[in-house]
Amino acid sequence: MEGIAIFIVIVVSAGLVAFLYRRIKLSKRREVRATPLTKEDCSMLHEKVPLYAALPGALGPEMDARIQVFLHEVGFEPCGRLEEVTREMQLIIASQACLLLLASGYDHFGRLRSVLVYPDAYEVRDELGIKSIRLGESWTSGSVVLSWQSVKQGSRNAEDGLNVVIHEFAHQLDQFNGVADGLPVLKDRADYPEWASVMRASFEELLERVSKGRRTVLDDYGATNPAEFFAVSTETFFEKPRQLEETHSALYQQLKRFYGLDPLSWGSEGR
Repeated sequence: MEGIAIFIVIVVSAGLVAFLYRRIKLSKRREVRATPLTKEDCSMLHEKVPLYAALPGALGPEMDARIQVFLHEVGFEPCGRLEEVTREMQLIIASQACLLLLASGYDHFGRLRSVLVYPDAYEVRDELGIKSIRLGESWTSGSVVLSWQSVKQGSRNAEDGLNVVIHEFAHQLDQFNGVADGLPVLKDRADYPEWASVMRASFEELLERVSKGRRTVLDDYGATNPAEFFAVSTETFFEKPRQLEETHSALYQQLKRFYGLDPLSWGSEGR
């Protein structure tokens, strides 16, 4: 009996500690959310991140609040020859990552704790010692890796469908349940059948087109596997919404529902 009592005390104590930790974290998050970005920060983002500038005015305050929370809770680490991840660099990365959280129902990127930034494309070795060059990675262990040169290119050109920040953080959402399979956690369980059907059909269509050498609005890399298809589709959704809606209407509608946003309407409503 004594052993059972001790076990109960330990469980209750652990639960209380976890509860208090969550309360403190939520309280701090509310405080951070209430702190506005500076005029200098907003001006820089308007100039260097067209997707941020294009957001409807009504979404502006929520976007800025999410950026502040991201900067508070996620660490940035310079890698390779990069000496520092400046505030400007952090803001440019955070503003694009937070597009995916803005109205999707996700409060955060799961286990994400750090963003590792290289100055340019970087080299990695797999378990067999084979080298490859990367522009970005998303790890289930809590990190995203980015090439700053690719980040700059992607943020400047918001219409080419290529954005390494959006791509890798789409993987983070996909990995929320621990598996990268192109099936993120949806708002409603009833949405899964339609999501799976549309995604499967769209992925298979891309596979067929790529095998025949036919170009499409979706980058060919999306044909790699369902996880990459989801990430590429997300890039296209935010950067080429009109073309995606015209050529893959069902896919566009699924992503619109998932992210709770309609980039097609942003052109005339930008703040």
